[in-house]
Amino acid sequence: MVPVATIDSVSKAIIEQLQEDGRRTYAAIGKAVGLSEAAVRQRVQKLLDQGVMQIVAVTDPLTVGFRRQAMVGINVEGDIDPVADALAAMDAVEYVVVTAGSFDLLIEIVCEDDDHLLEMINKRIRTLPGVRSTESFVYLKLRKQTYTWGTR
Repeated sequence: MVPVATIDSVSKAIIEQLQEDGRRTYAAIGKAVGLSEAAVRQRVQKLLDQGVMQIVAVTDPLTVGFRRQAMVGINVEGDIDPVADALAAMDAVEYVVVTAGSFDLLIEIVCEDDDHLLEMINKRIRTLPGVRSTESFVYLKLRKQTYTWGTR
């Protein structure tokens, strides 16, 4: 189980500020949450160091040359962990979760084109020891993608 970091209401407010705009200045965040710029900088660094959050640039894959995205459901024979670890190590795989239900694992894959997707599924994923079956859900259009769910 992943250890849960203790996050107070001020740190939660900082996270929410960054979820709205990851380029917001520490001074602007400090004004919104009632802290100095230096205090915000320290708290942000602590949240980063604890692995509570990441600050990254999120791109639209289509605009940077990745024409095909898909969710792939995977069923595994035996231990799921080695398969999940092997998938997580693949550059084209952006998301790996262990699930309950019809699939043992769900992955999101971002590819340059259909040939790249086929190569990933047929040559890289299906050939992993333990992979019993896959089912692909090719994305036709992205209607919503947000990272602003807050901290609840």
